[in-house]
Amino acid sequence: MRRPLMKYGTSLLGLGCIVMLYLILTERELLPELAHALESANFQNFKILFISIILEAFPFILLGVLFSALLQVFVTDETIRKYTPRHPVAGVLFGGLLGIVFPLCECGMIPVIRRLIRKGMPAYIGIVYLLAGPIVNPIVYTSTFTAFRTAPEMAYARMAIAFGVAVAIGLLLHLFMKSSPLRGEAPPAVSGCSHGHSHVEHHHVPKGIGARAAATLSHASDEFFEMGKYLIFGAFLTAIIQTVIDRAALVSFADQPALAYGFMMVFAYVLSICSTSDAFIASSFGGLFSQGPLLAFLVFGPMIDFKNTLMLLSTFKVKFVLLLIVLCAAFTLIGSTIAEVWL
Repeated sequence: MRRPLMKYGTSLLGLGCIVMLYLILTERELLPELAHALESANFQNFKILFISIILEAFPFILLGVLFSALLQVFVTDETIRKYTPRHPVAGVLFGGLLGIVFPLCECGMIPVIRRLIRKGMPAYIGIVYLLAGPIVNPIVYTSTFTAFRTAPEMAYARMAIAFGVAVAIGLLLHLFMKSSPLRGEAPPAVSGCSHGHSHVEHHHVPKGIGARAAATLSHASDEFFEMGKYLIFGAFLTAIIQTVIDRAALVSFADQPALAYGFMMVFAYVLSICSTSDAFIASSFGGLFSQGPLLAFLVFGPMIDFKNTLMLLSTFKVKFVLLLIVLCAAFTLIGSTIAEVWL
């Protein structure tokens, strides 16, 4: 019963996304009451925000699904298991630094992580890469360093906190996660050091360049349409929330240090800005918030935001996603608080 419900639910979600895009691009009115409500909330700003989120995220979604498809077609399960460290500490360090070699944005990480886990990478290592990869990479470091030219320590602190949070969560998952977090997976142990008993996808590798290219495009298109509808729906709701936020309320939160951290993490979650550009948004709040809350914004947002929560829920079990959000929030708060003392 659950599977048909999910099937029809995602189909309706995809149809709704197409209708929303059509109405926005053609400026048609679905209902007079809805049009009036949107006009009162500055409909032009909503359209700009919605389209900008889509345009910002889609290239990274394409990169992610293409990379995922290349993994599926050209990289065997044995290769993944061979080069993944068996020791848990080495494994989480490997996952935390993998973004340096494969610098993907959070928008394109989820299909890649799902593919890696299904090919035999232990889930806890994949999650570490999922959390650290969008931040601990040369592109994000450069953008953060550029945005905080007068305070370069912010770039160093962001990399260190993100790496520490991801590694800590990875070690906890290794100790306590006993089954696959992916939806629809059988319950083998995925947190142990042995890779021989993990649930992986076994597939026939196509022969010839033409067959492999066709298979790559097929896998990429399937994952693009699966991930894309959640991105569009998340961007739609994110744009609505951003449109109605009163920016003057920011000052009242900034004046209360006890609330500043939580507010900036929630703000990052709602804004759902790509990790390659969120440092410029954070630097614009430098006159209001101290370095600790700004670091909380810079670390928590790329790990967990509104649009990628929907994509996480489409890939991982609900309980696991909720646990991941709580762990990310707790460790980000601890890390950014400590960093503010040292900076």
